[in-house]
Formats: sequence, structure tokens, C-alpha cells
Amino acid sequence: MLMNPKHIAKAPVALSLIGILLMGCHPKDTEKHEETPKLEATTPLHENTSVFKEYVCQIHAIRHIEIRALERGYLQNIFVDEGQWVRQGQPMFKIMPNIYQAELLKAKAEANNMNIEYLNTKGLADQKIVSPNELALAKAKLDKAEAEVKLAETHLGFTDINAPFDGIMDHLAARNGSLLDEGDLLTTLSDISKLWVYFNVPEAEYLDYKAHKQSNTPTQVRLRMANGEIFNQTGVIETIEADFDNTAGNIEFRATFPNPDRLLRHGETGTILMEKPYPNAMLIPQKATFEILDKTYVYVVTSEGKLEQRLIHIEADIPHLFIVKDGLKDDDKILLEGLRKVHSGEEVEIAFKAPEKVRSELELYTE
Repeated sequence: MLMNPKHIAKAPVALSLIGILLMGCHPKDTEKHEETPKLEATTPLHENTSVFKEYVCQIHAIRHIEIRALERGYLQNIFVDEGQWVRQGQPMFKIMPNIYQAELLKAKAEANNMNIEYLNTKGLADQKIVSPNELALAKAKLDKAEAEVKLAETHLGFTDINAPFDGIMDHLAARNGSLLDEGDLLTTLSDISKLWVYFNVPEAEYLDYKAHKQSNTPTQVRLRMANGEIFNQTGVIETIEADFDNTAGNIEFRATFPNPDRLLRHGETGTILMEKPYPNAMLIPQKATFEILDKTYVYVVTSEGKLEQRLIHIEADIPHLFIVKDGLKDDDKILLEGLRKVHSGEEVEIAFKAPEKVRSELELYTE
């Protein structure tokens, strides 16, 4: 029997459709079985550690004073230069002394006159010619004249201005020939053999410091200079101010540093590093944590092998590690990797890694 030509044209299309349907009915050879992820986990590590608290500080010379003119007159000589190191008693300035020399000569002449008058009166008193009161009056005049000599010598001495202690000079505020009034600034002098370093500590940290401070044991601190390097001398906290600054909630500490090489100067800034010990601290790797709305979490693997999102509180941080205040137990297994690929309640397989090994790998990474 002959087939209709229209039916013959449609046959290849129908056969193709049947073939596709038949292929869809067979199971796929490439189908993959979904596996439970296997991720690294560890437990918290306990060890004695410490954290350096940082405080911006201001550096002061142990003595920093203004050198001022003690008398009025022309500045006659300058014996030092800006930035010069001077020794105690070294001449620094001289004010023109002519007037004060003349006043001293005048005072000495008056004192000699009073001395002659006193001696004459004493001779008469010995002969009972004058009364004891007249002798006492002559002695008083002599004492006054001698006091005037001492005063004139003092004024003349003030024309020589010498270094009151060893130190380094700042700018010159006057030049040769300047007319000075009493009290005019000449320069400043800084004793930088030792340094007073001031820094502000928040109230909570002050209370922690007092709670952990051992009596009769000075607290040592280090100083990071403005160039980022650590100063080669160790300082000691000596004083704490009496009152808190109510506007900032801080209290001022003062540490003393030796400065034998005169490296640091008055007015510099830096950062105080004060060590705070944490005995038997609970440590976990920072990479095992994640944050949600400024809160810190970890994934804890339960005994059923499922993930539990756990809120923890961080006490402090050190390189690559957090010191945990609370939220974890010693035997909790925390996830180390794949934190962004998993979610709470998911079942996982873990490859446990000892916390000591994790710590050594972090230190190796740091180096």
C-alpha cells in the first residue's frame, strides 16, 4: 500500500522527537552525589600572654625654663648660640654693667663714711661722752649702708646671666644691643637628661590598672617615637594626676624616661606602650570569626556534627589571635575555614587540627 507523500515528509520529524523523549527517560550517567563538606576545625588555646595598650603622649624635658633679664639695660654680650648644649654656671648673656658698677661704688663710699662715723661715736661712747643710744643709731646707719652695698652687688651680679643647670638652648629672643626691660625673655633652656612623658588613660583602663597594680613594683612602659621606632630606653610610671577630666573621661599619667643620648627633645610627641598581662588567656585565631552588626561570632561544631552560630566577646587582640572574654568553652570545636560557604544548622565533616599546630602556623605566617 502506498503512503501519502505528506505523511512521508513528516516521518523524520516524528522519529526525532521520539528519540529525544527516549533519551530523557534514561538516568544520567554524569549525575553527581552531593557530599557533606569537610572543613578544618580546632579548639581554643590557653596560654599566658600580654597586650600592649597604646596612648598618644607628649614629651617634656624634666626642666624647661625661660631665661629672662633680671635688670634693665642694653644686652652687651651673647656667649652662646641657638641649639647649643651649655653647662651649669656657663656664661650666657651680659647686660651693660656701667650704671650698676657706679651704684656699687657709691654704696661702698657711703658705707665707708658710715663706718668712720660709727667708729668716732664708739670712741666717744667709751669715754662716756655720748649716750649708748647715739652709738646704737650710728651702728644702725652703718648696717643700712652695708646692706646698700650688698644690694648694689646683687644688681651688678644680675648683669651676668649664667646657665642655672646643664641643658640645651632654644631660640634667641634678643640680639646684641637690644634694650631690655626687667623680665624680658632671652631664651629657653631645657634639661633633657630625663624626660617626663604625659599621656591620658580612660577611666575603665585606669581602674583595670589600679586593680592589677602590684604595690611597690614600678610599672614599666615603652615609647614609640614619631618615626615608628621604639625608643631604646624603658620608662617608669611615677605619678597619676589627682582628678579626672570630666569632659573626656580621662586621667593623666606621667612616665619618666632616661635620655642619655639626648635623642628626644622637649615638645615631641609619641605613643606610650603599656603592657597588660593576660594569664591563662583563651585564644582563638582571628580568621575563625566573623562579624554581624558589630558583634563577633564563630561557628561551633556540635556533637551531632552540625554548625551552631555562637556569639563571643573579645577582650583584646594580638597578631592573628583574639583573646576571648566569654562565649566559648575549652572543648568547643570552632570552624577555621569556609565560614562564608556554610550556614548555621548545616551538617559538616571536620578535619580536627590541634590548637598548638594552628598557633605555630600563624606564627610562621607572621614571619
